[in-house]
Amino acid sequence: MPDVDRSKNWLRDLIRQRTLSEEVATAGVGLHTGDDVELTIRPAPPDTGIVFVRSDLGCDAHVKACPENVVDTQLATSLGSGQVRVSTVEHLMAAFAGLGVDNALVEVNAVELPIMDGSAAPFVRLIRAAGIVEQPVPRRFIEITGEVCWTDGSASTRLAPHDGFRVEYTMNYDHPFFRRQCQHAELDFSSRTFIRDVSRARTFGFLADIERLRAMDLVRGGSLENAVVVDDDGVLNHEGLRYEDEFVRHKMLDAIGDLYLAGHPIMGTFTGYQSGHGSNIALLRQLLADSGAYRSVTFENGARQPIQLCPPVGATRHAASSNGA
Repeated sequence: MPDVDRSKNWLRDLIRQRTLSEEVATAGVGLHTGDDVELTIRPAPPDTGIVFVRSDLGCDAHVKACPENVVDTQLATSLGSGQVRVSTVEHLMAAFAGLGVDNALVEVNAVELPIMDGSAAPFVRLIRAAGIVEQPVPRRFIEITGEVCWTDGSASTRLAPHDGFRVEYTMNYDHPFFRRQCQHAELDFSSRTFIRDVSRARTFGFLADIERLRAMDLVRGGSLENAVVVDDDGVLNHEGLRYEDEFVRHKMLDAIGDLYLAGHPIMGTFTGYQSGHGSNIALLRQLLADSGAYRSVTFENGARQPIQLCPPVGATRHAASSNGA
């Protein structure tokens, strides 16, 4: 970061933090609970991060989005602090990452966020409708300086240095339909590539697993309206797939959302093989526990920047003060 004494205008030249211009609301059904859910996203002051608020539990019922607060990763990423719990946060977190939103208060009146259409696209539209505002505080990035790996059985994840943010993912499903599908994808992350190539990829599941999962009180709100369902012959959704390789792109979407729980954008390459939420969070915790594997950095607008540091798609204006949006 530039020396304040050498330049009184140094803050004007920095990549800034961002929040929403105004609050925005939506509603939907929880994928696993089946509950009707109302969700409101509000602007937040600089350095707040992403904070979830359970409006049905009282004014102090909040939990910050961070690896320490992840309490469950079974088929979704769930956060908890004390008696407060919020689940299935990964798609909204991916939308925040994709649009470069650093600070927001997410108010929800149930334990689970609405699943919407099973992708991050509805959240992207919601945030862009509210608008994004820059705040007079430098945006901080987590730059990967050493390799970090995590392996559990056949699943593996890895973070390595890279000038930007790159996501690589490989699936390996031993299933008649998936043997005919592309199971590997790579993405050089930016707002544009996220919105165009990843945000619309929906969650998916197997028809044969539905009854077993519902017996476990899971996917009670699942339907062909919010998930891609596959049997041995193919996709049951009448409209088919949004991308030819939609399944692997959704796994990338999940990883982007999970990694944004770090509290700052990551600069590095993420590589996942047959991994899920548990693997992503384990890798993130391992990274943050190793101070020699990363460093915190800020960037000047005039300097050479990785592609992910470019302003998000859509109009962005400056905040009037540092006390809020």
